[in-house]
Order: sequence, then structure tokens, then C-alpha cells
Amino acid sequence: MSQGASVWVVLLVALLAANLPFLNERLLGIVPLAARAKSLALRLGELVILYFAAGGIGLLFERRAGQIAPQGWEFYAVTGALFLVLAFPGFTWRYLLKHRK
Repeated sequence: MSQGASVWVVLLVALLAANLPFLNERLLGIVPLAARAKSLALRLGELVILYFAAGGIGLLFERRAGQIAPQGWEFYAVTGALFLVLAFPGFTWRYLLKHRK
């Protein structure tokens, strides 16, 4: 896979991972919960876990392409902010739109 394609795959995985906690009522999209609805705190916890999972996929692509660049706190601050921006459509759908029951 080319380097450009790897970047697009990582961005697509990050987009899907960022919205997953808001689009279903299962833990990490897999484990059914006893409670009827997940709390916002649980969704944010899932968001952190999925941030690191998407970052791990990006790290695998980077390792496959060659040498891994050293990352400082700035990298994690920017990618965390980007991940939150990518999560906005799911958050909007879950909490800001009215749903008919």
C-alpha cells in the first residue's frame, strides 16, 4: 500500500472509531451492557480507548513504511483535538438532535 493510501486509511479508521461510541449502546461496539443506555462518561472513556487503537493502527503503518518519527506532547495534543473534531458528527446525532420515540 502506498504512503498516501495509508494516510487515508488511518483517517477513515479514526473517523469510524471517533463516532462508534455515539452510534451504539454496546461497549466498544461489541459487548452488550446490562444498562439500557450508556452514560456520557462511559462514551468518553470509549473515545480515549479508541483514540489509542486508531493511533496504534497508524503506528503499524508508519513502522511498515520505515523509521518511526519521535513524537512529543504536541503530536498527541493535536491528534487528540483532531479525534475530538472527528467525533463531533456522532456527538451531534446522539445529544443535539431530537429523536422521535
